Amino acid sequence: MKTRLCSALLLACVVGGSSHSHAADAWRRLPVKEYRDKMKGGWIGQIAGVAWGAPTEFKWKDQIIPADRMPQWKPEMINHAFGQDDLYVEMTFLRSLEEHGIDVNIRQAGIDFANSGYPLWCANDNGRRNLRRGIAPPDSSHPQFTRCPNDIDYQIEADYSGLIAPGLPQAAIDLGEKFGRLMNYGDGMYAGQFMGAMYAEAFFESDPVEIVRAGLKAIPAESQYAEMVRDLLAWHQADPVDWEQTWRLCQKKYRENPEYQQASNGGIDCKINGAYVLLGLLYGNRDLDRTILVSCRSGMDSDCNPSSSAGVLFTTIGYAALPARFNTGLDEDREFSHTAYNFPRLLDVCEKLARQFVVRHGGRIERAANGEEVFVIPVVEPKPSKLELSWAPGPIAGSRFSPEEMNRIKFGTTPEAVNRAAAKLFPGWKVADCGPDMNPGLREEWDGRRNVLCVHPLDQQTGCVLNRTVEVPAGRKTRLHLVVGHDPQGDFELRVRANDRELRRQSVNATTCTDGHWLEQEIDLSEFAGRSVTLELVNQPTGWSYEAAYWAEIKIQSE
Repeated sequence: MKTRLCSALLLACVVGGSSHSHAADAWRRLPVKEYRDKMKGGWIGQIAGVAWGAPTEFKWKDQIIPADRMPQWKPEMINHAFGQDDLYVEMTFLRSLEEHGIDVNIRQAGIDFANSGYPLWCANDNGRRNLRRGIAPPDSSHPQFTRCPNDIDYQIEADYSGLIAPGLPQAAIDLGEKFGRLMNYGDGMYAGQFMGAMYAEAFFESDPVEIVRAGLKAIPAESQYAEMVRDLLAWHQADPVDWEQTWRLCQKKYRENPEYQQASNGGIDCKINGAYVLLGLLYGNRDLDRTILVSCRSGMDSDCNPSSSAGVLFTTIGYAALPARFNTGLDEDREFSHTAYNFPRLLDVCEKLARQFVVRHGGRIERAANGEEVFVIPVVEPKPSKLELSWAPGPIAGSRFSPEEMNRIKFGTTPEAVNRAAAKLFPGWKVADCGPDMNPGLREEWDGRRNVLCVHPLDQQTGCVLNRTVEVPAGRKTRLHLVVGHDPQGDFELRVRANDRELRRQSVNATTCTDGHWLEQEIDLSEFAGRSVTLELVNQPTGWSYEAAYWAEIKIQSE
């Protein structure tokens, strides 16, 4: 009887009818062509939101950004997001799914994340450091090992989980348990599961209120994050016009009340930033610009938040229906930072994975009378993860990577590994205080040069040092010849010291470099003739963003 009922419901569905109520239906249908268009729109929403908000990020804390201080959107800004962590981190997760299959285990996901080469902050940075130290997931995100389990990180990079799981909130939940656990715990992980479930619903629902309610079903009802979502829905229902008044209610409860600041890392907490995402969605009234502007003007992480709200909204609309100011001009050949994907390859891998997730979760792919493929997706109530509190966590799992697994982590941040690379390229030189970010070590090719040593500062105050003690010959002119590069998205300060005395201090950036991103320096060592001298080459951080140094040549020349 159940089979005949499902068949009857399927026959009653219209192929393109993705907007019908699913409360009484057992299945929903989504043409693959429509899926791809909406998924493409979701990515463009993320890109537009983060690019528009980037100039304001964390410049307004606990205050609304004045309307006249907001940058104006220009179509060429669509190409300003290729180096944003909102995007490149989640593409690492897509790559794991693509390379290892949708059943990839959490330990492999952790190894892949540990091997990522981009700069990270907050929970992402803590989680990856733990992985590289051998603390395997799920412990890599446990509050015993990280100071920021409730940070915004998985919230801003969980978009992929809904974009590859149309109408499948359980898939978004399960992916959060696999990838969100690498860096977040409790509310920090639920935040990403909530976002993923909203995206999953956005393929079938256009009303932001209903999308938010669908996301709420995917997380533990007793969590503070769920409480925040319920508050936003209630406050919006009570006053659907004045978003600034609702913003003040958010501040009073989720910023000023210590009960909601437990395990919080200041303004990077997922609950308050998640509230700003919902302000944009609920008060944006499906207007593209207003949605982005409300989320952005709410402040704090004001590029990540509009990226999330715009991503969900743009998914409901689809790429083809977006105005030209958003859906033209993207450089589709350019790859996102430290990923294998340009825009077309990104869309292809998402469609490939979506096909697999639809089938895995009990759906199928049919061919309609017009020849088009159609996703037939079951309506299944999600089962949220168990409740965890970051300020009162459960016991650790005691999970550690095995020696074999550690050997697969290419960037284990061990001083020995970096020093082996330095000894291979620059015999006699040693490396100290090298941080783990941006995968320090040997680059067989970088920016047109072969065999380059990448290093990174240890922290925001401590530069990475290459050092060597040499005998400067008497009676000859001796110089130190250096060629060093900077990341296209960052800079640093080169400091050259001899016997603790500074000989050179030079910014290494787009202005000072020539021939791509390379700086050539000659330092006269003749004053040390006939003496032993300890040389130090310092990769000193400045703004703590993409501050790796790429050493191509280090030579001591006498004549």
